[in-house]
Amino acid sequence: MKFIVFNGSPAGANSSTNVIAEAFLNGAKRAGADTENVFLIDKNIGHCKGCFGCWFKTPGKCGMQDEMTELLDKYNAADVVCFASPVYTCNMTATLKNFADRLIPLKSPLIINSGEKFDLANSKPKTQQFVVISNCGFPGNKNFETMKMMFASCNPVFEIYRNCGKLLKSKDEKIKATVNEYLQVVEQSGYEIAMHNYVSEETKSKLEMQLMSIPDYVKYIGM
Repeated sequence: MKFIVFNGSPAGANSSTNVIAEAFLNGAKRAGADTENVFLIDKNIGHCKGCFGCWFKTPGKCGMQDEMTELLDKYNAADVVCFASPVYTCNMTATLKNFADRLIPLKSPLIINSGEKFDLANSKPKTQQFVVISNCGFPGNKNFETMKMMFASCNPVFEIYRNCGKLLKSKDEKIKATVNEYLQVVEQSGYEIAMHNYVSEETKSKLEMQLMSIPDYVKYIGM
């Protein structure tokens, strides 16, 4: 089984988002999965020009010559695709959004209607399962609503939303102990998906653990 994370954080490997993603992949690896972590900020990916050549001139292939060609191959070869992004202005980062826009060669120029929600048909059936990982520098859970709406179209089998995200890289030993407890649960979720194709309700519940009270966190970040 192949797991791949497409990390849209501008901080790349040094991001808080990657702290979660690495734990998730470690769990999958422990279950025997082949894993890869792609930092999109390091890739040469141009912006979609909206020419529709990937539909009508060269179906399934973009005319732009950049690293997206290789990334599409990786995307198609994976069994589990994970989109990872911190919350930027209530949404995914521009880096991840640009990557998502460049997935358009996987669609076909055939409009489908599902309960008055219009979309494009896939050029071929999706075989991947999708996972979403996101962290937010604010406390509370309401800041993920736009992110959840954006990713609903890919029907993710599992989602991790972590508030109080600035704690993930804290050097404070007490905070690190709490974060490490949380990351062990994240790792368990990756293990369970790779082993059983689902995450237990017990693990999902533990992922909701509070890292710090809201008043203490607001004080911690000095805002």
